Amino acid sequence: MDLGTAEQAAITSGGDFWHTAPVESAGIPAVTVTDGPHGVRMQAGDGDLLAGVPATCFPPAVASASTWDPELLRRMGEALGDECRAQDVAVLLGPGVNLKRTPLGGRNFEYFSEDPILTGVLATEWVRGLQSRGVGASLKHFAVNSQETERMRISADVDERTLREIYLRAFQRVVTKAQPWTVMCAYNRINGVYASENHWLLTEVLRGEWGFEGLVVSDWGAVVDRVRAVAAGLDLTMPGPDADGDAALVAAVESGDLDPDLLRRSAERVREMIVKAGKRPAGGYDAEAHHALAREIAGRAIVLLKNDGDLLPLGSPATLAVIGEFARTPRYQGGGSSQITPTRLDDALTEITAAAGGEVRFAAGYTVAGDADEGLLAEAVAVAKAADVAVVFVGSVHETEGADRTSIDLPATQVTLIERVAAANPRTVVVLSNGAVVATRPWDRKVPALVEGWLLGQAAGSALADVLFGRVNPSGRLAETIPVKLADHPSHLDFPGEHGHVRYGEGLHIGYRGFDAREQEVAYPFGFGLSYTTFGYGAARATATATGVEVRVPVTNTGARDGREVVQVYVNLPGSRVRRAPRELKAFASVPIAAGETADVVLTVDRDDLAYWDVRLGRWIVEGGEYLIEVGASSRDVRASVTVHVPGDPDRVPLTTESSVGEWFADPRGAEVLGAAFAEAAGDGPLPAMTEEVLMMLASLPLARLAAFPGSPLSAGDLEKLVAAANY
Repeated sequence: MDLGTAEQAAITSGGDFWHTAPVESAGIPAVTVTDGPHGVRMQAGDGDLLAGVPATCFPPAVASASTWDPELLRRMGEALGDECRAQDVAVLLGPGVNLKRTPLGGRNFEYFSEDPILTGVLATEWVRGLQSRGVGASLKHFAVNSQETERMRISADVDERTLREIYLRAFQRVVTKAQPWTVMCAYNRINGVYASENHWLLTEVLRGEWGFEGLVVSDWGAVVDRVRAVAAGLDLTMPGPDADGDAALVAAVESGDLDPDLLRRSAERVREMIVKAGKRPAGGYDAEAHHALAREIAGRAIVLLKNDGDLLPLGSPATLAVIGEFARTPRYQGGGSSQITPTRLDDALTEITAAAGGEVRFAAGYTVAGDADEGLLAEAVAVAKAADVAVVFVGSVHETEGADRTSIDLPATQVTLIERVAAANPRTVVVLSNGAVVATRPWDRKVPALVEGWLLGQAAGSALADVLFGRVNPSGRLAETIPVKLADHPSHLDFPGEHGHVRYGEGLHIGYRGFDAREQEVAYPFGFGLSYTTFGYGAARATATATGVEVRVPVTNTGARDGREVVQVYVNLPGSRVRRAPRELKAFASVPIAAGETADVVLTVDRDDLAYWDVRLGRWIVEGGEYLIEVGASSRDVRASVTVHVPGDPDRVPLTTESSVGEWFADPRGAEVLGAAFAEAAGDGPLPAMTEEVLMMLASLPLARLAAFPGSPLSAGDLEKLVAAANY
């Protein structure tokens, strides 16, 4: 049945906060959408927006990204799909693939990484896993939503090359490889235009260039003007109902201000999504099995940052001090729309006590709010001093949607606790619980072992015990750089902006790219993580193919324990014609290797991922040349390198009268044409000697300006003929 204009308008806004609008006359039901991305946050009642029906709280993206394991993310997506079906959810709002431009981002715990390739690969598998269960994903927040400060109106001002290569790249990968059912547009503006009204973003790029087939839904409350939004390519405004917006759409169609085909197409996309959702079978799930999966992911996400003297894994100390309120009252998720009511919650104190062979003594050390208390500090020092080993749990107090952090430092009382405990007991392990990186210098130099425990979801406590006691060999790797101090960060001087604008002044040099380009000291580099075993790398080999570069490297587990190595491939093109970071992640693999065994690791760098965005040609270009392929254990731990020739794409830029003399002579045809013109002019009389100094001076001069100079070998009448001859 065809829908009338009023029905089309109604179906393109929500029926309420969590449902689409039904059209009973056409037999179109309402379907449920709800928050993710690391759990199914079904609102339990009308009273409390954040109180949810119990569901598995899987590790948030800050943790799951540190697994560097796409297959593990796919399994997580499958489990989320099963829980969605059990609660009759059609679309789960996730994953979030915005990049961590700054460590102060309030929603960094919901985002994967500072790198678009790592983000895109992991998110693609998450989406594939979820949608394999007949449940739709909602890829968010499209686009450049990297801060919470003024998030409803801030304009992210970013140049096109940076936008394409960095901030849109993960979205592009997920869309082209996994076709999520929906893409959620962000609150913010991009170069002055609201994402919900950005025709270039929603129609030209998303649909025209990337071939997106699903519907575009707004973030909740992101739409400023329904008519402009539909004209730009937005399909579904949430939440609803929105009677005024519906009426405005009808009026715009009737007055001719809105093409009726645009509204009809948006309504049809909503209807198609509802029909697709109706085909998913009902289901249930095994809560204990999902908790076990959450524990597995959390254990794989933990990053061992320091382990002097092999203090970890813990053996069977006669007395073990567990210190820090977070051991007893775990921080396992951030605040806001992704807040999950867990099916159960493991705390580290209980799990460590169960795993330890000897006596475990606990001291809080501080309050949950991070308040200083000399009595609590003194008690903690006394407990630590009497123990064989002290394990201190500290971390950030909160991360939440709606507010950015103001610092990356731990609360002062926690730093004091670490320092006093370490002074009392030299065998001190520090375990972090945080949704974004925290500064570790200089206090980390005073402790022999440091564990990055992130926000690990409902199985955090058991996963931490698994790693501390060696039941799980840590294989997590940092998905974001830990700086020495906040002021070192590439984004520092251009965050959070002012007067409604934030300038992305670091450009391409986000995260490790910027640190590496400036040769800046960091506390712990991107991709870093230790193991309870060691790995050796052999010689790397690389072969260029029609679809990219195949890289092979033998990796040997040289220790006594089975382990897992995350092999990382970084690429650079020395002498490139365009500005590039010293190295960029282009491929990776999480590889299990038994003690003493060698794995021949094969990684593929997609040719598309070698391309840069040429702003002159308005398209992707693979620059030909000798690419340096570096294989290693982090962005600053290169174990093997090899050079491979990659043929380039045609990238000739047409010459114009505004092209410089240097650009003309750098182009073979241009040099031929312009050289002939100079030679012909020389036949009519003497020309200035073309010394090296003269040529250097003329190189930056546009051809049209050269023609305007008295005594020039060219006249204004020559220019168009030269351009035509050079570009035939």
